Amino acid sequence: MYGREKRVLLREYLEQGLSKTEVAKKLGIRRRTVHRWIESGQLDRELDAETVHYRPRPAVGRKIDEYRGIVHSRLEEFPRLSAVRIYDEIRAAGYAGGYTQVKEYVRAVRPRPPIEPVVRFETLPGHQAQVDFAHFRLPWGRRWALLAVLGYSRYLWLDFYKRQDMRVLFEGLEQAFHFYGGVPREILFDQMRSVVVADHRFEGGALIENPELSRFAHHWGFRPRACRPYRAKTKGKVERPIRYVRESFFYGRHFVSDEDLTAQAQSWLDDVANVRRHRTTQERPVDRFERDERAVLGSLASRPYLSLLPSQKRGSEPAARVPTVDVERRSLGVYGRLAEAGR
Repeated sequence: MYGREKRVLLREYLEQGLSKTEVAKKLGIRRRTVHRWIESGQLDRELDAETVHYRPRPAVGRKIDEYRGIVHSRLEEFPRLSAVRIYDEIRAAGYAGGYTQVKEYVRAVRPRPPIEPVVRFETLPGHQAQVDFAHFRLPWGRRWALLAVLGYSRYLWLDFYKRQDMRVLFEGLEQAFHFYGGVPREILFDQMRSVVVADHRFEGGALIENPELSRFAHHWGFRPRACRPYRAKTKGKVERPIRYVRESFFYGRHFVSDEDLTAQAQSWLDDVANVRRHRTTQERPVDRFERDERAVLGSLASRPYLSLLPSQKRGSEPAARVPTVDVERRSLGVYGRLAEAGR
């Protein structure tokens, strides 16, 4: 018995005006069969009401099938084992297929680690600021942007510098404190060398801070904190503003000098960054800052911090040289004659 599809085509060809002989040739059937279908009334039935039955596609064997047990056992023991390593191992066991089969199968069966829910960490007004550097390339050289953002209000400060070092960090933070009109109770830094000497917290030890930073923090009355390595989510309030500065301020603008860069950055802070509606807080940073945060910041220090770092300014007195002792050098013959004279 011929299938439903041929009967549908037969009816369509006849409606187009083709002869029964032409239809039989197109469908590869006998002309007598065409006459029988027409005479029996099969073409007048509503064919769309018939249930269409499809046979299941037979499974196609793959060369990787014999080695599934090895793949699963290796991934259960070492979930991050690469497909290349597994490919090499099953080849040693006799696998003769290609790498693509292995890569696709490993991708499908690799254990997925549980996804940790992201819990947004919010701080009270005046409690924390987050600070970080970001570099930008300009026609006259690379410049470093130092950003400071208050955790509660997202009120942002930034300025550009020629270097990224501790002296610049101190200078920028003092500018940020005066910009805010006060000092937050703690500042969260990245794992920068000017902040962290060593971090042994993963081994159950302590964080060793740079002593110069500790003195600076004591002078201004804040507690320094450092992010744990590879925990970028803890510093998201400043990581996202860095991308925001790149896209909203720096990209597509033209600058002619460092002075022009600083002036445009200040205008952008006042006219765009701190007055837009923040996506998370649904308020303008300047409104949250003026209403809730400015009054609870710590007091400014009465004077700038006097750093113990050596001065790098032009015209400054050179650092005192460490006194040295000159040693008179003589040949071995001289020492020989002195030894004979002393006998």
